[in-house]
Amino acid sequence: MRISVFTTSAVVLSVLAAGCGQSLNREEQRMQQFVDQHVAQVRPLHKAAALAWWEAATTGKDEAYERAAELQLELHEVYRDAEAFERLKDLKASDQVREPRLARQFDDLYRAYLANQIDPELMKSIVELSTQIEQTFSTFRGRIDGEEVTENDIKKILKTSRDSALRRKAWQASKQVAPAIAADIRKLAHLRNQAARSVGFENFHTMTLELGEQPVAEVAALFDELDRLTAEPFATLKAELDARLAADAGVTVEALRPWHYHDPFFQETPLVYDLDLDRYYEGRDIAQLAQRFYASIGLDVSDILARSDLFERPGKNPHAFCTDIDREGDVRILCNLADNEQWMETTLHELGHAVYDKYYDPEMPYLLRGPTHAFTTEGIAMFFGRLSRNPDWMQTMLDLDEADRAAIAPVAARYARAKQLIFARWAMVMFQFEKRLYADPDQDLNTLWWDLVERYQRVHRPDGREAPDWAAKIHIASSPCYYHNYLLGELFASQLHHRLVGDVLKQPSGAGVSYVGERAVGSYLRKHVFGPGNLYPWNEMIRRATGEPLSARYFAQQFVD
Repeated sequence: MRISVFTTSAVVLSVLAAGCGQSLNREEQRMQQFVDQHVAQVRPLHKAAALAWWEAATTGKDEAYERAAELQLELHEVYRDAEAFERLKDLKASDQVREPRLARQFDDLYRAYLANQIDPELMKSIVELSTQIEQTFSTFRGRIDGEEVTENDIKKILKTSRDSALRRKAWQASKQVAPAIAADIRKLAHLRNQAARSVGFENFHTMTLELGEQPVAEVAALFDELDRLTAEPFATLKAELDARLAADAGVTVEALRPWHYHDPFFQETPLVYDLDLDRYYEGRDIAQLAQRFYASIGLDVSDILARSDLFERPGKNPHAFCTDIDREGDVRILCNLADNEQWMETTLHELGHAVYDKYYDPEMPYLLRGPTHAFTTEGIAMFFGRLSRNPDWMQTMLDLDEADRAAIAPVAARYARAKQLIFARWAMVMFQFEKRLYADPDQDLNTLWWDLVERYQRVHRPDGREAPDWAAKIHIASSPCYYHNYLLGELFASQLHHRLVGDVLKQPSGAGVSYVGERAVGSYLRKHVFGPGNLYPWNEMIRRATGEPLSARYFAQQFVD
């Protein structure tokens, strides 16, 4: 049974604004009633949907995916309610909802309802098709010479093998899922565009950014600035990497192709320098290391790990993510752990999301529990993920001697710079591809993809290949128009690091800072980032937390200059 989110004949009662003791005016009282009834309706649905998605991701069962899709459609139905949206439009026209917490909830609800004022059959088609694509991707396994391989198997070959023929087969195996889902992704882009146009936006890409409080022109200008800042340093770095990769593979630099890099998309730093960081993590309990570190800064994650699903098995989603099941403390992560540096970084990263979700102010209204924006939680996750290659962090957490730390330090610094430059250029590919995908889903996407890869990443396309390699990046289907937030998150992580080092730890620079045992850091994050939840728009939260709006300056200082 569907419950109305607003009672038109209700008698408005005098209430107080949560946490401030301020009497609400008539329109604010109406808004508070709307919020209360809305939360009563969506709260159980959100939890049920999150649990269904968790079961689907951990088991791969058809019935779990079907249940998750059904619940997602139920949630969409809530936000599709035209009568409720009319009430919100009336409240918006009144310009009388001004109490800060209530005004923020109103603003978020208005944008959420606007995004869902589309035809229910169209919405159903979008949800069902995206769910089908995700299920195909999650359960698909590539093959090498007829033998099924996991993503970890593929990455191990790309990281360690010097056999170009085997590397090529592994890279091709990573792309074998693409033909199975490419046509559906293109169809999904058309459906999403149709939905966006029905509520007044040019296309889905524009709608997603604008409703996320990110004007498209501002984001595009920021990416253009980062392109200019990183193009020359990246070209220099890439030439150095290519010389090493070519020597390792026994080929010329001109003969290098995508499979000569150490991951399927060249979004990670190839392990080509004089020290293999993976060996320091061999035989280590990655989850336990992460738990110990977070505890040392006053952020307990033991309960999160106890609810999580950490190891690889058939049918399970092969990647990693964090989910907040109920906005009441049931936060979990999904991983496929291996004892290497990548999974140390990933675990620290996902637990960064998790502590953001866990440590909101418990007095915060339900609708304001959680990050102020997708990229701010990404920024926190990246801030912590960077520590897996920090020599001082490694020395303390892995009990290394000074000789090990001294050996790691110069290599780690080079890796850190390389990682950020490589990822920045990769994020530019994703941002530009999705922007153009939704501008024209029928164009030659295969050529567009490789044009962008060559332009931003300086990687040669495979000779004579005609395949939808772009479709092998699941984010295009499952997290559309989201990838730019990862790069904005890196900017936030650098700006936050600058603030913590100087103002909290009172250090002249980041040299020697490991954050291990620095409980003041955990306290600062809880107070200034996690605690406020979604009370402020993202740039206001960043200004309050770091003393200034988001800037590329500290990222450039840390990794480009």
